[in-house]
Amino acid sequence: MSVPVELCVPADLVTAAIRVAQRRREDVADVPLIALAQAAGVSRSTLLRRIGGSRRALDDAVRAAGVDPGGRRPVRERAVEAAARLISERGLAGASLEAVADAADCSVHSLYAAFGGRDELLAVVYERYSPLRDLEDLIAAPGAGLDETVRAMYRALAVAFTRKPRVLPAMLADLFSRPQGATGRIFGRYFPRALDSVGGWLAAQVRAGRIRDLPVPLLIGQLIGPLAVHLLFRSAIDHTPGPDLPSVEETCEMFADAFLRAVAAPAPPSEDNPCPA
Repeated sequence: MSVPVELCVPADLVTAAIRVAQRRREDVADVPLIALAQAAGVSRSTLLRRIGGSRRALDDAVRAAGVDPGGRRPVRERAVEAAARLISERGLAGASLEAVADAADCSVHSLYAAFGGRDELLAVVYERYSPLRDLEDLIAAPGAGLDETVRAMYRALAVAFTRKPRVLPAMLADLFSRPQGATGRIFGRYFPRALDSVGGWLAAQVRAGRIRDLPVPLLIGQLIGPLAVHLLFRSAIDHTPGPDLPSVEETCEMFADAFLRAVAAPAPPSEDNPCPA
């Protein structure tokens, strides 16, 4: 006959585990063993010996005492995904810390512990769902030419704008309506990084004589703006009467062609063409 798990784990350890989890506003399964040991007034090695060497045994004993030990993904991950869903469904205003905590099944205190505040949570959401990292990876790829890189950038932008949850369109809508709001602060935080990465790549193309010598912020706008505006309107256009739109893939190719033609550096003079356009 096997001995029930709850009888193998001393009751004082179960009580201590539940108490420290409540104090930390975490699930029992998320509380580090060292914190559990300190709450029980024993060393970590002693705690492991008293629970039979298995964290699962303690979790089972806590469950037998009528408390869910948890053990779900970290609050940070649940909160980022919950915030993304709320932003997509309700807009940025609908992603208050209270709403995120409710959707992520955690406390507001846990969100402050994980992020320090709403702006940092939104910044993490933006970084995960924006195309910035993908664009940085593309321009860092060795040996990729201008044409190939631009076309890959447009495909990455299309993915960021069309994937669900639709975080990027919602955040841009907030930026346009409230430039000094939460998204405006995020934009101010990440735009220098975009200038350094994407802007630095464009500046290198100018120095190499591949594209016109235009101000880098304008080049970034010309690269991203037309496709971004199209994709923002596309979901509405798709449901209105009128001619069918090209596929997203075809649209990316068209905008890439337009950008490359618009910024192409003029050909150097030659004997056959002393005055190039």
